[in-house]
Amino acid sequence: MDIIENNVDEQHDSTQHYEVLQELGDCYTSVGNYTQAQQYYEKAAVLSPDEAGPYVGLGVVALQKDLLDDAEIAFRVACRLDANCAKAYAGFAMIAQERADYKRAFEMYLKSLELDTDNLIALLGLFQASCQMGSFAQVTHYLEMYLNMHPGDISVMFPLAALYMKDGRFEESKKILLDLLSLDENHKDAANLLEEAEHSLAQAKQGTQTGARML
Repeated sequence: MDIIENNVDEQHDSTQHYEVLQELGDCYTSVGNYTQAQQYYEKAAVLSPDEAGPYVGLGVVALQKDLLDDAEIAFRVACRLDANCAKAYAGFAMIAQERADYKRAFEMYLKSLELDTDNLIALLGLFQASCQMGSFAQVTHYLEMYLNMHPGDISVMFPLAALYMKDGRFEESKKILLDLLSLDENHKDAANLLEEAEHSLAQAKQGTQTGARML
């Protein structure tokens, strides 16, 4: 019985130690200390070789250093360990975007969002790839889904308002932009787009009235 309990305790300590190493890696990545981050991710990978997290971290570090081939290898390992690793697919998308392969970037961002609709990096990346490709239909859906879960997220509100404008949905664009400006009154891009939306609405209204008079 003691042996079993000791094994359980050791496993628990090992799990905790792995989590600490992984968190330290993430912390150093967030402040741009990629050398330290890499060291902690490598230690975490040794301690828990079946976890995808450290390899995602190593991929992000390589990406930040512009080592695209190294990043791709790390993300591949992460996907092999976890076939549903949304962050790894977002990593593949970022690599494709760096290589100007926007079609693959779009596909990989989409795959990432199918696995995790809450992934803001993948969501904004999908929007960028869509702008580069001129294809927006699927992006609107994911932006709307994200905003339903995170109302008031300005980083998503503005792209969605811009997409509504492209689709001729001026009233919906105006509503979001008014909400956005109530949260950040100094958002110049939103103010400019709101002016454009109101102008488009006025033109549409004028067109309707002209058509009615002709009837």
